Amino acid sequence: MSGTGSFPDSTGRPPGPVLDRDEVDRALARLEAEHEAIETSLLALQDHAGRRLLEGAELTGVTKDRWATAEQSITLLWTYFDSYTAALAGARETRARRRWLSRDDLVELTETLRGRGVTVAGTPAHRLTSLTGPARLSEQFTLAELVTRMNELYASSLDMVVAADAVWSALPARIDLLSAELQRTRSLAHSVGVRPGEHPAGDDLESITHELSTLRAQVVSDPLAFWRPAPGSSAPGGGRPDTERYDRAARALEDVRREIEAVLAVRQDSEERLMRLRDMLSRADRTLTEARSARGEVLAKIAASEVPAVSGPPTALQERLSTAAEYRRHAQWHRLSPLLESLEREAEDELLRARESLTAVTAPLAVRAELRGRLDAYKAKVARHGLAEDPELMERYDAARRMLWSAPCDLRVAEEAVLRYQRAAADLLVPRGPGPADAGGTG
Repeated sequence: MSGTGSFPDSTGRPPGPVLDRDEVDRALARLEAEHEAIETSLLALQDHAGRRLLEGAELTGVTKDRWATAEQSITLLWTYFDSYTAALAGARETRARRRWLSRDDLVELTETLRGRGVTVAGTPAHRLTSLTGPARLSEQFTLAELVTRMNELYASSLDMVVAADAVWSALPARIDLLSAELQRTRSLAHSVGVRPGEHPAGDDLESITHELSTLRAQVVSDPLAFWRPAPGSSAPGGGRPDTERYDRAARALEDVRREIEAVLAVRQDSEERLMRLRDMLSRADRTLTEARSARGEVLAKIAASEVPAVSGPPTALQERLSTAAEYRRHAQWHRLSPLLESLEREAEDELLRARESLTAVTAPLAVRAELRGRLDAYKAKVARHGLAEDPELMERYDAARRMLWSAPCDLRVAEEAVLRYQRAAADLLVPRGPGPADAGGTG
């Protein structure tokens, strides 16, 4: 018997010519080896841990149905083996009667070894699972046919036993370990106020608990429902346990565990986070105050300019910050955790909006400052070239300066005045070519 689950096959042929003494002895030796291998395999199947578990389990579903068939197959296997053993014992007895075999002895042995002379009485199990059609009281086999029949029954029975044992060996232990981890997570969750009906993670823990309990009961009673045969595999036990539901529960528990750890982290650093939030909202409030002040200045100093309105202080966020402080005082960490996360996001957004509002409001002042700087830069450049006293430049400079330093300042008109000054300065700064009077030659 090999690890593939099949018995060594006979090379049985139709009786044909009568065997001589040497052929009989060789056939008997081969059959003795086959008998020993078959017996070893059957005893191993009988003693298989999976088979013993199946015998004592309260089975359901597909496993219950397949085990009922397998039990009948195993019973029939022993019936076939007993017939095989009896036929072999009869052949050995005939061979042992005398050293020199007569022709009648050789004919008898040939019929036993190669003919359809092995009779197997029908059993109740056989009548239910006959492989040859309608139930019969007995069947006739050659020894080779008997081995083939035993191979089929043994392979199907071993496949069922090995598959069930593989599932039982893999899944219940893993489910138990995950259940232990679940209990630790539940205890931790309760310590921070995460309970069913009060927090989504508490509801998730209840759901995972129910799923693991249900899954374990189903695996124990119907292991074959969690077996996936390997495609194209004919070897007994070819396949793997189906761990999809277990894996899904494990991932769900890991998600809950991370959420609980986040709540624990809130308990440890909530005071620091609340202080950062207060500071951030305070900066946003100061920036908005500065923007409102700047808007009044712009409206007073800049004419014909669209100045955006400035929003009020973030009072709603301040109220929610007060709620967060209350949660911390009452150790309601499971409520504080999501509130802090949302407040941190919204406070950052509020500070960014305040800064953008200040930038938008002060944009006209920035434009005026840029025009002032440009005008003075060109004046300095003109002075370096000795053109500061040019009447046209002085006139255009004074006109631009009056517009930029008066209130309210019309930025559009002021920018045009600066551009006129720039163009006039550029014309004077461009080197001019020699005139006709300066041309060489005496004419």
